[in-house]
Amino acid sequence: MSSTRTLIEAVTGGTRVIDLAQPMHSGMPTSPNHPGFRMSYLRRHGDVVRPDGASAANELIVTGGHVGTHTDALAHVSFEGYLHGGVSVEEAFQNGRFVSHGIDQFTPLVTRGIFLDIPVSRGLKILPAGYPIEVADLEVACEFAGLTIEPGDAVIIRTGWGQHFSGDHDAYLGQTHGVPGPTADAARWMAERGISVTGADSTAYEHIAAGKGHSVLPVHNVLLVEFGINIVEHMGLELASRESLTEFMFVLAPLNIVGGTGSPTRPIAVLGTEES
Repeated sequence: MSSTRTLIEAVTGGTRVIDLAQPMHSGMPTSPNHPGFRMSYLRRHGDVVRPDGASAANELIVTGGHVGTHTDALAHVSFEGYLHGGVSVEEAFQNGRFVSHGIDQFTPLVTRGIFLDIPVSRGLKILPAGYPIEVADLEVACEFAGLTIEPGDAVIIRTGWGQHFSGDHDAYLGQTHGVPGPTADAARWMAERGISVTGADSTAYEHIAAGKGHSVLPVHNVLLVEFGINIVEHMGLELASRESLTEFMFVLAPLNIVGGTGSPTRPIAVLGTEES
């Protein structure tokens, strides 16, 4: 049997998939720093009917690159005029678009994923608004999951904040009361362990204190600029929590948008079945 056939059977025959993305729809919560998502049907069934009786429907989608579950490109954030690797914005942005650091330069990723359920590891259903996830929280969650972060891992952090995504939009965005998320020290702790990518279920992969809004984003500086590690935001992690997800195969493939600073994405967790 060919190695390709063996791989196909391994993936399709003895596995299950957990979707780690939020659904995209008009009116979903969007960071105040980004344009929102809109979809409109331009043709509906019956508008045009072909001679054989068939008709088709289609839509127009208008969206920002950082809306819904999405991946931040390294072009998304600069610090003092420089992107990751000491490349100046002037050098990276030419002729009206990014010629380096764009999301089109992100290689689709298949790697080991680690799911750190911070509230569950602390005996909670959801973290409080504005809760700072420190190194100690990550260590407790790793111990709870029975895992150690290794080079190349994708580290997915659940705060529980995704429970507000389809309900209380004001709470989800946290402009008044804040949003739980990793601190810069926690981000650096993960980066120094060689992770490949990281994501969370909040509007920004940041600790946002009450009343601070999205005024400063130090974790983005650490991950995107200092270490060159992409970030996935607005993830849907409630099913993964109910399934007690810990270790899995992580698959991430943003859209190949040339020069894009980010892209909608649909990350998935692939697991073996109990029978396999």
